[in-house]
Amino acid sequence: MEIQTLQIIKALHIIFVVTWFSGLFYIVRLFIYHTEAEKKEQPAKEILQTQYKTMETRLWYIITWPSMVFVLVSGTWLLVSIPGYLLQPFMHLKLAFVFSLLLYHFYCQRIYNQLQNDEVKFSSFTLRLLNEVATLLLFAIVFIIVLKNSFGFLWGLGGLLVFGLLLFVAAKFYKSSREKKE
Repeated sequence: MEIQTLQIIKALHIIFVVTWFSGLFYIVRLFIYHTEAEKKEQPAKEILQTQYKTMETRLWYIITWPSMVFVLVSGTWLLVSIPGYLLQPFMHLKLAFVFSLLLYHFYCQRIYNQLQNDEVKFSSFTLRLLNEVATLLLFAIVFIIVLKNSFGFLWGLGGLLVFGLLLFVAAKFYKSSREKKE
């Protein structure tokens, strides 16, 4: 395949990765707001939840799902065009994290379905923690692709663990500060 065509496919892959992650970040944020609206009095509760359902549906099916499909298609196209990538250990690791991201996506689909059916099963705090999973996966995938070697990856993994811990502590701090204000 022509090099310029591969560069275009790679550029599209990166663009759709960005839009996929944007959708994943924002959908869980909408889930948080949707869940918090459960505590409101009528008619505010119904108005807010109806609006969040509309926003969630548009985001999920117009941006997030198509972006995921385009990421998978363009990524597969690149792997088929450059099969040597599949011989590289960093690519195995990246694909493992991409698989984790797919599981996260399908878990968000489950939460989406529940909220669309007026089943609020998670607290806003739990959803805030869940929202950080996509951040951790983004960091892991980017560091793996940029560093491509085990030594750099070990440092990256250590940094990822520290970053995850900091996110958890920040979420706990945010929760306690919100509770004090209420």
